[in-house]
Amino acid sequence: MKTLREVECGKTVKTVKLHGEGAVKRRIMDMGITKGVEIFVRKVAPLGDPIEVKVRGYELSLRKADAEMIEVQEEY
Repeated sequence: MKTLREVECGKTVKTVKLHGEGAVKRRIMDMGITKGVEIFVRKVAPLGDPIEVKVRGYELSLRKADAEMIEVQEEY
């Protein structure tokens, strides 16, 4: 499967699964990223960190390490 880190700018994806344990996974879920939610990748910084996404109507910046924990599927 693909992770959020691998998604190109301008694409919309749907969350399939969250990897990680404990506090890290909880923090991602507290930001509104849960199973089945749509994520639009707005921008990726020149060096790839951070990634700016739009989730549930608000903008959010994620580190590459956090984006790798989010398994996604591309929307068609």
